[in-house]
Amino acid sequence: MKKLFLVSFIGMLVIGIAAMPTSVLAQEKGPIKIGFFAPLTGHAAQTGKDMLSGLQVYLKEQGSQVTGRKIELISEDTEAKPAVALTKVRKLVEKDGVHVLIGGLMASTGYALMPYVDSKKIPAIYAIMASDDLTQRHRGKWMVRTGWTSSQPSHPFGEYAYKELGYRKVATIGYDYAFGWEVIGGFQRTFEEAGGKIIQKLWTPVGTMDYGPYLGQINKEADAVFALFFGAGALQFVKQYKDYGLKDKIPLTGGGTTTDEHVLPSMGDEAIGVMTTLHYSAAIDTPVNQKFAQAFRKFAGKSASYYGEGPYTGGKWIIEAIKALKGKAEDREKFLSALKNLKIADAPRGPIELDSFGNPVQNIYIRKVGKVGGELQNTVIKVYPKVSQFWKYNPDEYIKQPLYTRDYPPLKP
Repeated sequence: MKKLFLVSFIGMLVIGIAAMPTSVLAQEKGPIKIGFFAPLTGHAAQTGKDMLSGLQVYLKEQGSQVTGRKIELISEDTEAKPAVALTKVRKLVEKDGVHVLIGGLMASTGYALMPYVDSKKIPAIYAIMASDDLTQRHRGKWMVRTGWTSSQPSHPFGEYAYKELGYRKVATIGYDYAFGWEVIGGFQRTFEEAGGKIIQKLWTPVGTMDYGPYLGQINKEADAVFALFFGAGALQFVKQYKDYGLKDKIPLTGGGTTTDEHVLPSMGDEAIGVMTTLHYSAAIDTPVNQKFAQAFRKFAGKSASYYGEGPYTGGKWIIEAIKALKGKAEDREKFLSALKNLKIADAPRGPIELDSFGNPVQNIYIRKVGKVGGELQNTVIKVYPKVSQFWKYNPDEYIKQPLYTRDYPPLKP
């Protein structure tokens, strides 16, 4: 009788567990922990806060839960220093026990973290860090990039500048480090292959606020200037470009961060007419983007920027992968596989899928600053769909070429 009772009890217990709602079982596993890292203090604090806001907006839309499990967001300040970032990420992984990482701003941080991320076998979403080689010559297994490569938007823009804007000679100016070299290098390569010529390359230290000495050197024979700045430096450069009388003489173009919405609302009429290229604009006229832009403005009290859209879409990437796993985020190998094989058709920036190297294939937008309803915006004037980090080149042949650097492609005599 005792054996019969025990068998009957165990059977009822198994049936009871099987009949429990999935949400109850999920809650018993505990929350899914997402570790966010970005500079939240210091010179890059505003971009880091935009990043955090973008992620928070998406998680709020999901009710901070997925497949019945609560989402716990743990954020850390990297101070834009690679060594600090590594310390904070170790804390997120080893003390907080996060299931996935997302964040990072500077390329140097991305490279510094990759060996640790691979050693711990923890999925890491790079939503902003754009250095080309992160998904080309020095790829990590556990990193999934949902953002872009620095040169990706520049490739179509170089061709566009020659074929559609009619420029033949261009002078370039930008920050003297990897991001600046790669953005400008991508533009130079396709502009010159189309038939144009870069007649001058000027480099400024990151953090430069007085561009007078550089503006005075700009070759007056240039049909246009291609510039790459961000943050306070972008504000100062665009303003001083007009103050030095160049705006009405030599058209100003550039990489997308030069007029990105993280600085555009603080610019004046000096920005009107500036043309840039990027994979996002707050002015993209789709229901999905307008919903995001409105939600971001309500949450953060400011315009939606590329720095906000990146982690917003990165958050969506994470949540959709967890749904595919039916909430089993503890299986890291399957989690990584789900992240790498995901496609998103309705991100604010447009449709996205990853290439075999782990970088998004996505729309690239040519934008022109205009004033609409009393506010400046990056009006989209042309869309290049499904742009790869390798543009029209064969990937294997592309990565045999040198990485874009300060002196590559070289300035031709």
